[in-house]
Amino acid sequence: MNFSAWSIRNPVAPILAFFVLVVLGWQSFNSLPITRFPNIDVPIVSIAVTQSGAAPAELETQVTKEIEDAVAGVSGVDHIESTITDGISTTAVIFRMEVPTTQAVQDVKDAIDRIRSDLPTSIEEPIVSKVDVEGQAIQTFSVSSPGMTLEELSWFVDDTIKRAIQGQTGIGRVDRYGGSDREVRVELDEDRLNSFSISAADVNAQLRRMNMDLGSGRGQVGGSEQAIRTLGDTRDVTALAGTMISLPNGRFVRLSELGKVIDTYEEPKSFSRFNGQPGVTFAVFRAKGASEVSVAETVGKTLDEIRAKHPDVSIEMVDDSVYFTYGNYEAAIHTLIEGAVLAVIVVMLFLRNWRATLISAVALPLSAIPTFWVMELLGFSLNLVSFLAMTLATGILVDDAIVEIENIERHIRMGKSPYRAAIEAADEIGLAVIATTFTIIAVFVPVSFMPGIPGQYFIQFGLTVAVSVFFSLLVARLITPVMAAYLMKPSDVSGHHDDEGFMMRQYTRLVRFTTKRWYTRYSTLLAAILVSVGSVVALLVFVPGSFLPPEDSSRVSLSIELPPDAMLADTDRTTTEIYNRVKDIDGVENVFVLGGASPKGDLELRRAAVTVLL
Repeated sequence: MNFSAWSIRNPVAPILAFFVLVVLGWQSFNSLPITRFPNIDVPIVSIAVTQSGAAPAELETQVTKEIEDAVAGVSGVDHIESTITDGISTTAVIFRMEVPTTQAVQDVKDAIDRIRSDLPTSIEEPIVSKVDVEGQAIQTFSVSSPGMTLEELSWFVDDTIKRAIQGQTGIGRVDRYGGSDREVRVELDEDRLNSFSISAADVNAQLRRMNMDLGSGRGQVGGSEQAIRTLGDTRDVTALAGTMISLPNGRFVRLSELGKVIDTYEEPKSFSRFNGQPGVTFAVFRAKGASEVSVAETVGKTLDEIRAKHPDVSIEMVDDSVYFTYGNYEAAIHTLIEGAVLAVIVVMLFLRNWRATLISAVALPLSAIPTFWVMELLGFSLNLVSFLAMTLATGILVDDAIVEIENIERHIRMGKSPYRAAIEAADEIGLAVIATTFTIIAVFVPVSFMPGIPGQYFIQFGLTVAVSVFFSLLVARLITPVMAAYLMKPSDVSGHHDDEGFMMRQYTRLVRFTTKRWYTRYSTLLAAILVSVGSVVALLVFVPGSFLPPEDSSRVSLSIELPPDAMLADTDRTTTEIYNRVKDIDGVENVFVLGGASPKGDLELRRAAVTVLL
């Protein structure tokens, strides 16, 4: 069936169809999440086991090796990596890419459950979770206040800031670094314990048994069935101090008579400093598939409200990766528009007919905008890779329309009416246009099925190009002939190429020269071969290879690791000295120090991460 002839005779249907596609595409463009890179899912499962006070050698033999042996037999495991520090064993199980992440997590949990009885009873329950390889914080903030202690500031971040942000759309989680948590400390007096003939272990055991709420079944109360609970959890420090402790001789004594009950805060295990000032830091993570730009806007509005309610608290941004994401987005949009304008200019220079140029130019938005609708259906986002595909396809999208309109114009110059010329020219060129388009699709679609992590990135590249090119084929076969039949004017020129433009005349003159003599033909062929071989050699020898091009993020990250016997105070002194040395270097704007953690997130007292913002 000749679709072009059908669309010319029935123009309302194809025009209405593309109008609907453009509306859907525009709505999808406004709702697509904006991210820096495509959302990827790598099946990596983490197993964390904590045993307070255990040495690394002890954990390795009693815990890590048992876990590694258990998960090694799980189907789909590629390799296993373990990291052991004082009291913590972390095992990362990396699966092959074809294994679904949910299945990998469940299989690892089942394997750990089978050996749970073989592990030491003193360990905490193993934590099995998936590792989100793209789950980096999109924004990090430092909170400080001269009128608050570090403990009060920590509570403000947990109770006010985290509660306000975590309930918002698109927020994955909010993590706090530095500061300390509330702790009720019971300091028993040794002399009093001896005088009452009771040990600290007995006091601890009684407090554990009594200081809890328990379900106690159900009962008939007032003619209705009610749940019964035994409430033993003390609600304040005064009530805890008044807890009665039974003595071996059958008498009772208050806890406060055995020592001191102090409402305080736990010993800090990490710290954060922004430009030398101590404070509390929190990082915002986006939810899976959420837009980084939308999340950043939501966080900004929420923090503005908090600043207005608490003017004495300073909330400063330490790190912001959304800035680069939005910059890439704007640059891609500008490049897309510039490419479209340049493509239209080139068409105008060669066709020298504003009507033909307009018809060709319409193919760009009609092909690009509906592509966003398909991208939304496929779960894609607006990122570096998908915008790269759209930018690359900009020149391709008008190819089919140019071929169609040029052939229609040639038929018009033969003396045919635009209506008749559109029907006959579109029918004549139809197979060639379809073959060209599907050749391009056949080249780019296989890119979407690359194995490994690169395949998860480039699936959006290949399919975006293929979909946009397919829409350009539909435009060339349905819309371009319709517009040519009803917008083009009959030609006043009798003949074929008498009114060609300057560029076309120069091009045909060059073609005649290169094909005139045998030596010009072979010289042209030899030059083409030399250029091709030289390009391949330059590509292999001089052009460096990498997965992603290097970028300048205007920051320098330092990882500090002190000797094994170092304390948190040693880490603090070392990072303070580093700050004093780098703060006055020309170009340094801010310095952020996170003590007790490495840049990769490994928590340890003798590690620190220093970020120098330029």
